[in-house]
Amino acid sequence: MLLTITNTRYPADDLSYLMHKHPAKVQETEFSQGIAHIFYPEVSPQKCTIALLLDIDPISLVRKNGPAGNDFALQQYVNDRPYAASSFLSGALAKAFSSALNGRCKDKPEMVSVPLDLEVNIPVLPVRGGENVLRGLFEPLGYTVQCTQHPLDGQFPEWGNSRYFSLKLTHTLTLQALLQHLYILIPVCDNDKHYFVGKEEVEKLMEKGRDWLETHPQKELIILRFLKHQKGLANQALEQILQEEEPAAETEETTTPSPVRVRMHDVRLQAVKDELLATGAATVADLGCGEGKLLRLLMNEKQFTGILGMDISYHSLTIAKDKLKLERLPEKQQQRIQLIQGSLTYRDERLHGYDAAALVEVIEHLDEPRLATLEKVVFGHAKPRTVIVTTPNAEYNIKFESLEAGTMRHNDHRFEWTRAQFSEWAGQVAQEHGYTVSFKPLGEEDPEVGALSQMGIFSKTTD
Repeated sequence: MLLTITNTRYPADDLSYLMHKHPAKVQETEFSQGIAHIFYPEVSPQKCTIALLLDIDPISLVRKNGPAGNDFALQQYVNDRPYAASSFLSGALAKAFSSALNGRCKDKPEMVSVPLDLEVNIPVLPVRGGENVLRGLFEPLGYTVQCTQHPLDGQFPEWGNSRYFSLKLTHTLTLQALLQHLYILIPVCDNDKHYFVGKEEVEKLMEKGRDWLETHPQKELIILRFLKHQKGLANQALEQILQEEEPAAETEETTTPSPVRVRMHDVRLQAVKDELLATGAATVADLGCGEGKLLRLLMNEKQFTGILGMDISYHSLTIAKDKLKLERLPEKQQQRIQLIQGSLTYRDERLHGYDAAALVEVIEHLDEPRLATLEKVVFGHAKPRTVIVTTPNAEYNIKFESLEAGTMRHNDHRFEWTRAQFSEWAGQVAQEHGYTVSFKPLGEEDPEVGALSQMGIFSKTTD
């Protein structure tokens, strides 16, 4: 059972400090069912790879588990546990890399919060539910997923595919975040655990998933599988998440903190639709379309003859397809709208040729250093005549009593800009790529801090 993690952010060998493992040594860590070997196949300032190889004793598995409760008499002796990634690997990660998993680094503490260019390879990962489940777990977190499904038997292709995948993940994020994702999602993919699951597992889930689980579109599946389908424990975890979500929901969905509430998201979408109509655009791309709320508004307007919805999350696109009832539409209407999966940090030929594009509350979900890539993809490569960008106005946050000073409205926001910061960014983008830009407030405008959200309208001036 093997897992490798590679860093290519210079100096890449800083990975060894974060992992608390010397690159010149092969180290071993014992755990209940075997030994974890830790070593570095490659170490340089340009590229550094650490490997975790689990040597599981199959006899130990039999002695500890015993024969009771098995429908298949040989199950304890004939199984995939020594070879396929599972909760054994998750447990070994927690023990071998405990300092990194908990965000500690003695020699270079400043590195803990630095995003690295990371790549993970798992040669054999069992996935209950297939590729759709695999992508639905990792892609909403920003990973680029490359996977190959293994056949049951290469000599008998008619038998079909197995549930085993070779997985490669790439992402720019902190090492701690990566390890937290792997710790939870590896056993979720396998849909099994090798040990008793009790209340302490809820605490582990809440601790390792506190920065991302509540916003994950597959959180119910993750919780249920991680807690081994114990509905009582799953309900406890969901209740904790819902309690944590309440303040964010209040700030994000209301235009004012008063008792009379107006859904800010509806105001925002309507304003974007009106701006798109005013441009005279016939073809429109909603970049980061989520579950398709803006798409539904655009479909009601005859002016828009071609509508594209793109999102990184396959799960969100599936929901959008269902809510838009695309399969029930007449053929001519079906040809009018297209849903595609893609990332705004990769050049995509499918984005060419649209009159206008909208990025509604999208940019704040990217790390600021990655915005330059998005700018090149949208403004430099796709080059629609009009681009509409909306983002929260950080100045307005003081209006919310439930929001602590210095915190953001949503756990997945990487930044929130003031009006001046948004104006400065938008002005630089416009100048660099041949656009002019104007600004409008979204929601009721406070004379001191502005509106809850802000919108920039970019208009192309040069080819």
